[in-house]
Amino acid sequence: MKYCFLLLTPVFMWAQQPPPVTLPPGLGPAPGAAPAAPAPQVAPDKVVLTVGDMKITRAQFEEVLATIPPQQRGQFSTPAGRRKLAEQLAELDAMAQEARARKLDQSPEVKAEVDLRVNQTLAQKLYQNFLDTAKPDDAALHAYFDAHKSEYEEVKAKHILIRVGPAPGPAKPDQKNRTDAEALAMANDIRAKIVAGGNWDELAKAYSDDTGNAQSGGELGTFGHGRMVPQFEKVAFSAEVGKVTEPVKTQFGYHLILVEERKSKTFEEVKAQLEQKMRPDMAQKNVAEVRAKANIVMDDDYFGKAAPPAPMLQPQPPKPPVK
Repeated sequence: MKYCFLLLTPVFMWAQQPPPVTLPPGLGPAPGAAPAAPAPQVAPDKVVLTVGDMKITRAQFEEVLATIPPQQRGQFSTPAGRRKLAEQLAELDAMAQEARARKLDQSPEVKAEVDLRVNQTLAQKLYQNFLDTAKPDDAALHAYFDAHKSEYEEVKAKHILIRVGPAPGPAKPDQKNRTDAEALAMANDIRAKIVAGGNWDELAKAYSDDTGNAQSGGELGTFGHGRMVPQFEKVAFSAEVGKVTEPVKTQFGYHLILVEERKSKTFEEVKAQLEQKMRPDMAQKNVAEVRAKANIVMDDDYFGKAAPPAPMLQPQPPKPPVK
C-alpha cells in the first residue's frame, strides 16, 4: 500500500516540525469523564478502512500511527482520535485516487515532486540511522574530552556592578547616569573597602546596580563557559579563588568579581554528554563519505564555480551570552 497522504503536508502538519497540539473539540475525554474503554481486540490482518479499491488493515493503520511524532500521537490513542485520523486518511486517499484517475500523477511536475519527497525521506532515514549507530569508543571520547576540557569548567561567583550611563538592563528607581570615570572610581573605592576587610554582601546590597541579585550579595550561582559576556567570563575563569578582582569593564558597567569556587567536571561526569555531542560529528562524517562515493559532478557553466563546501546539516547556533 502506498501512503500518498504523507505528501500532503497542509493536512498532516506532523509530517513537518509540528507546533504544540491542542486536541480539537470532540477528541479526548470531557472534564470529569471516566477513562475511555480500551479498544476492542482486532486481528492485525483485519481490514479496518476501505477507500474505493484500497483496503487498509489494522496493522497497516498502526504503521501509519507509528510515523506520527510521539508528542502528537497521544491525541489518536482513543477511539474518537483514531476515527479522526481514519477520516483524514480516507479523504487523502480518495483525493489521491481521483488525482490518479485524472492522470495528474503522470505530470512531470508531480513526478519530480514525488521523487524529491521520496529522496528527502530516505535521506532523513539514512542520517537518523547514522546517528543511531554512531558509538564513539572510549579512546575517541577521551581524546575529545582532552581537547575540550575548558568547556566543562564551572565557577561559582558573586559580583558587584557599577553602571555606566544608560547601560542595558533594569535600573534602580533613583539610578544616576555616571560617567565612565565616576563609575570606575566608585568601583575602585568599593574594592578598597573589601580588601580592607569590609563585608562583601553588605557592600553589594548597598552599592551594586544589578537589581536582580544585589540583595543576595551579588550571587550569580554556578555557571560554565558561554553564559556570561566575554570580558566578564575571561576574568571569572582566571581569577584567584577568594580574592576580589580589579574592576572589569563590560557594556553594563564595571564589575567587581569574587570567585568562590572553580572546578572541572571529570570524564566520567560528562561521558554521556560527550557521546551525545560526538554522534552528530560521526554522522556528518558518514554523510561526507556518501557524497564522496556518489561521484557528484556539476556543470560549472550552468551552476557557476563551486563555493567553499558547507555541511549539509547546519549546526544549531550557540545561545547568546547572558549577564
